[in-house]
Amino acid sequence: MKKIFLFSFNIVILFLFSLSIYAQNPDRTKPPQLPLPQQLKLPDIQVFNLSNGLKVVLMEKHEVPLIQLNVVIKTGEVNDPENKSGLANFTLDMLDEGAAGKSSLEIADLIDYLGAKITTSAGFHYSGVYLHTPLSKFNDALKVLQDIVLKPDFPQKELDRKKKENLTSIMQSHDQPTAIASYAFNQFLFGKDYPYGKSLIGDESSIKSTTVEDLKDFHKKYFVANNAFIVAVGDINKEELKNKLEHIFRSWKKGKVNNINLKNPAQVNQRVIYLIDKPGAPQSVINIGRIGAARLTSDYNSIIVMNTLLGGSFTSRLNQNLREEHGYTYGAFSRFNFRQFPGSFVASSSVQTDVTDKALMEIFKELNGIRDPISNDDLNRARNYVALNYPSEFQSVGEIAGHIEEMVEYNLPENYFNEYVSNMLGITGNEVTASANKYVVPDKMIIVVVGDKSKIEEGIKALNLGEIKNLSVEEVMGKVPLLEK
Repeated sequence: MKKIFLFSFNIVILFLFSLSIYAQNPDRTKPPQLPLPQQLKLPDIQVFNLSNGLKVVLMEKHEVPLIQLNVVIKTGEVNDPENKSGLANFTLDMLDEGAAGKSSLEIADLIDYLGAKITTSAGFHYSGVYLHTPLSKFNDALKVLQDIVLKPDFPQKELDRKKKENLTSIMQSHDQPTAIASYAFNQFLFGKDYPYGKSLIGDESSIKSTTVEDLKDFHKKYFVANNAFIVAVGDINKEELKNKLEHIFRSWKKGKVNNINLKNPAQVNQRVIYLIDKPGAPQSVINIGRIGAARLTSDYNSIIVMNTLLGGSFTSRLNQNLREEHGYTYGAFSRFNFRQFPGSFVASSSVQTDVTDKALMEIFKELNGIRDPISNDDLNRARNYVALNYPSEFQSVGEIAGHIEEMVEYNLPENYFNEYVSNMLGITGNEVTASANKYVVPDKMIIVVVGDKSKIEEGIKALNLGEIKNLSVEEVMGKVPLLEK
């Protein structure tokens, strides 16, 4: 009996070993069949108002004892007064540099002690104060947040320090080709007087002339309850959150706010090259583009799929051409900057100086090529890339809060996130081609090149892309700021 058992046992082992050998040799003659992208399934979004009318948007996430709370103010670069560009950014940057009698160091120490994080930022149309905190410290962190949002002191000493920081940043950007190219592109595309054509931190004159009173006036005017909303994501329920926020923000008064009505920026009507000389530069920075689309355009989804194929992924046409096929660059990409009003479409790359003309030629080859009908393989690849990557944008409470913030800003439907994947997978090839022909118009674009003019000008001229305007860095960005002692 013992021999029979051992024989049977050996047969089983041999069979299992054979199966393992077979399993280690999959069919490699064709790629494995991928499953269809899964729909994103997020908890319901809850909306309520505090007694002062302040809107709160909550998504409960109870897996981890963390809370993200964003206080969003409907103000930004577009609200900067004339000759005070960068004031919105200055105001937000100064909120946590002293509040309710506490110094910037005291506030920083208190936040660190709680294991929390509070950041501020200003954009073109919206600005915010962002709290990330353990649930156990939420009450104490809220009190710090209240002081920063409602009771900033704007101390002169900290303002002077921030001025030097911003001026130093401008000084440094004069020697950074990528920063020069970005600044020039926005300025020439939108114009110096349009908000999207300005720097968020302002210029030397506006920075030096900003006073504590300017900051206080801006805060008083725009930081009112009816010009704000709150987004919360984390381990807390509606009633508990409402009670805590009511205690903290019920004293926040309403105010009168005038909406800023911008006109759509003027579209590019011819191709122009702006060649900015940076002697000795080992690379040329290239930005090519035109006015794109507003966030609420009806063809948003097809633009996303189209741009994924053109330059929005590592395997995009631009990157495969310039990086993988020709070795001109470490990376090439394109993007649409979606805002309340049409932002920019830009294709960008930093290339070796001696192939600047060749790189320009290849970029335009792809800009023209994306306007042709695309294959089903290209369409499926781009749609799947978008759909499969989308859930990764919702891994943390901070990421989720950021998406909900966008939903509120643009009044997107509450089921937008859960239907995003199916909407993207439903985009057709004809829709992609239509968006490409509408927004990617190669003969009506501006071209900004920052590089060594003595080495690249002749090659660019030979391409006959259009009029070339030669500029120095100072002609674009102004003189290098002088720091006050």
